Amino acid sequence: RRQYQPLSLQRLQYLIDLGRVDPMQPIDLTQLTNARGVTVQPLKRDYGVQLVEEGADIFSAKVNIEVQRASELAIATIEKNGGVVTTSFYDPRSLEILCKPVVFFLRGQPIPKRMLPPEDLVRYYTDARNRGYLADPSKVAEARLELAKKYGYVLPDITKDELFKMLSARKDPRQIFFGLAPGWIVNMADKKILKPTDERLLKYYSS
Repeated sequence: RRQYQPLSLQRLQYLIDLGRVDPMQPIDLTQLTNARGVTVQPLKRDYGVQLVEEGADIFSAKVNIEVQRASELAIATIEKNGGVVTTSFYDPRSLEILCKPVVFFLRGQPIPKRMLPPEDLVRYYTDARNRGYLADPSKVAEARLELAKKYGYVLPDITKDELFKMLSARKDPRQIFFGLAPGWIVNMADKKILKPTDERLLKYYSS
């Protein structure tokens, strides 16, 4: 059985208040595990984190956060503050790399493509109500409005927000890291990024 480690809104707010998590950047498992906010162990059947609503009454941050699952009230709380939630699947290998990027980069290997979800998870991640990363963006926009009506708040217009670029940042379904594409090699020693130039490699990583 797949397991998801709980991350409460109270814990997330605490990590932001301590300066361990930067709300001015998109937040994913790399940030959360670096901040010691959660411990994810892919070898023990962990598939990421579930955002839960504990602390919804005190959560005040505006964030763009990617998690693997999220409760409805947790989603509503983030969106009420002008933030964005995306639920996203990572296969165990991609998850391990996302949680421990430095260990992976030191091996000098190309960043692999993230796998798509198995059949039994496709429904969850294509559902706009779950803010699934494979959902139709126009349906997600509708679902955001519906949730605001249900909980009785006015949905902030993020397109007018000065942080719109950060709030609208999203990964490609095959991408593991924000800002780094599959096939790239991060050379830690020389602080360089190496990108493939071979046509066949480019075709493979972009498919």
